[in-house]
Amino acid sequence: MSQLSPEMAAPLLSSQECIFLDVREPDEFARSHIPGSLKAPLSQLTAQSLPDIQGRKVILLCQSGMRSEQARQFFLQHGVEANCIEGGLTAWQKAGLPVNENKAAPISIMRQVQIIAGSLTLAGVLLGSFVTPSFYWLSAAVGAGLAFAGLSGTCMMASLLSKLPYNKVKA
Repeated sequence: MSQLSPEMAAPLLSSQECIFLDVREPDEFARSHIPGSLKAPLSQLTAQSLPDIQGRKVILLCQSGMRSEQARQFFLQHGVEANCIEGGLTAWQKAGLPVNENKAAPISIMRQVQIIAGSLTLAGVLLGSFVTPSFYWLSAAVGAGLAFAGLSGTCMMASLLSKLPYNKVKA
C-alpha cells in the first residue's frame, strides 16, 4: 500500500520504526509541519542527500500529496520503499491531527508569487481599461513570465522573493 490515510499514519508518528519526511520546501516547513517530521525538500533530493533511514519505514508527506508521490518514486528508484500520506498536510489538518504552526513565518514563496502576479495582472487590466491601453502590456508581461516559469521550471519572481530578508529560512 503506497498511500496511508492520515488516521492510519498518525499512530506511526510515535513509532521508532517509522520516519516521517516532509518533502515541501523549507519555507513551507517553517510555517507548519507535523511534529517529529523531518525536512527533506523534494527540490533538494539527490542520491547523496537521502536521509539515513536506518531500516525504518519511510512515510512521505507534502501539502496535498503530489510532491510526496514524486518523492516516493525517487525513493523507489534508489531501492527504498516509502508510503505517502494521502491528501498530505491538508488532509492531516482536516482530520484534526497535531501540526506545529509558526504564524510568524512568512507565507510560502509560491503563494507570494501568486499574490504578486495576480495583483499585477489585475492592475494591468484595470489601468488598461480606465487609464490607457498601454497598461495591458503589464498583464501580458506577467503572463509571459508565468508561462516561462511553467515551461522552464524556474521562476525569476520566486528567486527574487527568496532573497528578501523576511523570507530567509534558518537551517
